[in-house]
Amino acid sequence: MRFERAIPILRVFDRAKADEFYLGYLGFSTDWEHRFEPGMPLYMQISRSELVIHLSEHHGDGTPGSAVFLPMRGIEEFHAELAAKDYAFARPGLEREPWGLTIDVTDPFGNQLRFCDNGSRSGGGS
Repeated sequence: MRFERAIPILRVFDRAKADEFYLGYLGFSTDWEHRFEPGMPLYMQISRSELVIHLSEHHGDGTPGSAVFLPMRGIEEFHAELAAKDYAFARPGLEREPWGLTIDVTDPFGNQLRFCDNGSRSGGGS
């Protein structure tokens, strides 16, 4: 038996805002998208490096305001990349927590993304 990575499903309500935030601001790419037919809710996969997220307009998928913990490496470079962008709705800081360096950012739909780099243990974690 083997378990593989979890893929969070986040609820979104507006394609243009989702694209602006996830693709434009955070730098993800669209892998694929699906609608059962034109005018139906969107379901799509986005990714950046090894991180994969599903975004869904479907009523039963995800709860607005969910939080996801996203382990990563190179968080200081990622923070500098975000800080250099002209995105009016977020200016996240780089925080030192016991479990590592973190960036917390909230998407336009209330979902919280918690990026964390604990590779260097610079946060003082065990």
